[in-house]
Amino acid sequence: MLIRRRIAVAAAAALALASPALAQEAFPNRPLQFVLPYPPGNAIDLLVRALAAEMSPLLRQSVVVINRDGAAGAVGSVSVARAAADGYTVLFVPALVASVLPVTQASSGLRVDSFRPVCQVFNNSMALVVKPDSPIRSLADLQAAARAQPGRLTYGTLGVTSIPHLAMEQWAGAAGVEFTHVPFRADAAVMTEVITGRLDVGSIVLGSAAGRNDVRILAVFDSERHPDFPDSATAVEQGFNVLPASFGGLFVPTGTPEERIAALETACTTAAGTAAYRAAARTGSQPANFFLDRAAFTRRLQSDVETKAAQLRRLTLN
Repeated sequence: MLIRRRIAVAAAAALALASPALAQEAFPNRPLQFVLPYPPGNAIDLLVRALAAEMSPLLRQSVVVINRDGAAGAVGSVSVARAAADGYTVLFVPALVASVLPVTQASSGLRVDSFRPVCQVFNNSMALVVKPDSPIRSLADLQAAARAQPGRLTYGTLGVTSIPHLAMEQWAGAAGVEFTHVPFRADAAVMTEVITGRLDVGSIVLGSAAGRNDVRILAVFDSERHPDFPDSATAVEQGFNVLPASFGGLFVPTGTPEERIAALETACTTAAGTAAYRAAARTGSQPANFFLDRAAFTRRLQSDVETKAAQLRRLTLN
């Protein structure tokens, strides 16, 4: 509740302090920048470029995508947090910008209330994978194997406090078992180590397994099966009510005038429903329910902040 009050108070204060002149200026009357705090050439880069292309004619201005990676997303995120709160510099990022980075990258100056959500336009499920001939064929098998060898089984993720890492920790906590974590820089490296047998299991973004038959999906963390992986059972189906996800979309710096956020949300809503963006979303293995409007996105973000705070405290204590 304290976190929710902080977000609400910050938003109200930002509106009160917004410049009257800025509020009256026509928006937008010059090009916008969408900052992605990750390198080009990945699924999230495809999505931001598709969204920018669809929003540009709606806003009647060019929308330029800028990749500004570094420090697990903190470098680009900080650059937007420090930008003028005028609606022209927008961040495209997972919700971890509010729920994880303010804790893990505290020295960056990022805070829970550094940004205001605009719209959610992606929702990535997490999954556990093993090699095709692994004797572990279900979460029950994995739980039993881990109980037989406490702390000896290994799992890989794309980094410490990444969403796949937190997903595995959440499931392990629910299952009452322990593993040894081995961090890597990308899901592809994790899957390579799983295939060779150097890792017992990998925790990955589900879309990273699209089109591959060299790993077996042990479980998908979602409420229902993904249409691209209809034969892969969810953790819920296997008796574990664990549904971590990496969701996100557009954010603006706190202090951005309300009417400008509303204009961006309107354009985002229309763009996310276009055939072009939906095609990009399907290419990235997005589920049908990838979109949320600002109100729903804000509620989900607040819940995620609270959940991740508890998880990160447990990891620190351990």
